[in-house]
Amino acid sequence: MFARFQNARKPMAHLFAFLSLAWLAACDITVDPNANVGPEIDPDDPVQVALLVPGGSLQSNDNLIAQDLENAARLAIADLEGAKIELRVYNTAGGDPTQAAASAAQAANEGAQIIIGPLYGEAANAAGVAVANDNINVLAFSNTTTIAGGNVFVLGTTFDNTARRLVSYATRQGINRYSIVHAQNDGGTVGRDAIASAVQAYGAELVAVESYGLSQQSIFSSTRRIVSAIRNSGAQSVFMTATGNADLPIIATALPDAGLNNDTIRFIGLSRWDSLPQLADLPGLDGGLFAMPERSTTTLFENRYAATYGSRPHPVAGLAYDGIAAIGALVASGSDQALTKDALTTPQGFSGTSGPFRLLPNGLNERALAIATIQDKQVVILDSAPRSFGSPGL
Repeated sequence: MFARFQNARKPMAHLFAFLSLAWLAACDITVDPNANVGPEIDPDDPVQVALLVPGGSLQSNDNLIAQDLENAARLAIADLEGAKIELRVYNTAGGDPTQAAASAAQAANEGAQIIIGPLYGEAANAAGVAVANDNINVLAFSNTTTIAGGNVFVLGTTFDNTARRLVSYATRQGINRYSIVHAQNDGGTVGRDAIASAVQAYGAELVAVESYGLSQQSIFSSTRRIVSAIRNSGAQSVFMTATGNADLPIIATALPDAGLNNDTIRFIGLSRWDSLPQLADLPGLDGGLFAMPERSTTTLFENRYAATYGSRPHPVAGLAYDGIAAIGALVASGSDQALTKDALTTPQGFSGTSGPFRLLPNGLNERALAIATIQDKQVVILDSAPRSFGSPGL
């Protein structure tokens, strides 16, 4: 169904961008960042792939996600052309780092040549450490950037990727003075830093940074201070880290109510404003900017999955498909170095369930995203997701 990007023959599909994963501190990974990690393979033999999923958890949702990840991986294997993969599935008991490390070590002992998963940041870091001396790369489902590097790659959409896409677009529209409003929690702090980095990268100016506690009372008590600081800074935009299932409905209502006019100051969101239908009803989001994957590819993958398994996939399931598709495309090239870091980070990237994506040498990833807005309570695409790397926006 999907292939290496430059050789893609079939349409693509998608999954959600922002994953609800914990931002967890990483242990040190003792892998030379410049080493070309990965085993030499015989491309004519089946590649041994280990899939680490959050099964065996006390949380029922983890077990449901585990099944959807496995289903998506097997769907990708069925779609491969010119490559054979033997898949073994290992549970990590949700996000238990001890179990994740044990499962990764077991997979290595049983012949795994590459690992896909686990889901949660701390578990993925533990898995990477466990196989760091086994010359095995780990393609984690996490979006936790602090674990990336060495033999660990993250497949989830990152704040860095989203912030750069939004700032790139907004700057082309003449927005050069940015303010940041973020929650006082780990996600808000990481999001703040990603936005600040993107603003600097595109030669724009960060003129104000304001924060609030993650409660309704704290947001309301902070609103007057935030609005005053933004007005005094001369900002042309307010870049918010707020998420739809937490603080976004409150902050997107409180700021306009306190006099911050979103007709003159552009609201920009680091999170997906299409994640909940009711978000489109918020007046504060009308005319603002956010990023999302191309909807056509999302629909294709979800329909294909539903036709095969009888239900819609969990939003993260597409990451398992992407990991298998990338491995299969590289193996199909016939190179015995197909699973090495140099091969995985091929600049042209791959076709995945959210459109083009590529893995970067620092363990992060870059995914094609569309720029969207809310108009008349509807999501409207302003700038389509790039179709290849080197296109505008990538």
